[in-house]
Amino acid sequence: MTAVVLDASVVLSWCLGDEHDALANRAMQRTIDQGAVVPGIWWYELRNALVVNERRSRIGTEDIRASLADLAEMRISFDTDHDGGVVLDLARRNGLSVYDAAYIEVAARRELPIASLDSRLRQAAVANRIALLEANTE
Repeated sequence: MTAVVLDASVVLSWCLGDEHDALANRAMQRTIDQGAVVPGIWWYELRNALVVNERRSRIGTEDIRASLADLAEMRISFDTDHDGGVVLDLARRNGLSVYDAAYIEVAARRELPIASLDSRLRQAAVANRIALLEANTE
């Protein structure tokens, strides 16, 4: 097994007590076992999603702190070596935000599968011949 590129949607599922997803659970186990890589934007994207869900009363302040502390202990590394031209091209060709294109760029450059619950990101990964982490076991 190899590391996986984690998208914020998967990690958010870990943090929200009312969400249970087999793919997210598999991504967590893969991260624990093999580690994960995230683009630099992930740090902001995850925290923004947590704050938005706090405003919606889906997660409390203490739960956010605990989740972030747990994540800090996991083998998640940040990739900040993005090729800006490639990211823009991927966003244009796939109808993605630049943020989402960054996940595709990292996965393509590092030849790693992507774990995402976002259907558009998953479709773009397939279109760009990037492996997807699936819920079923290998």
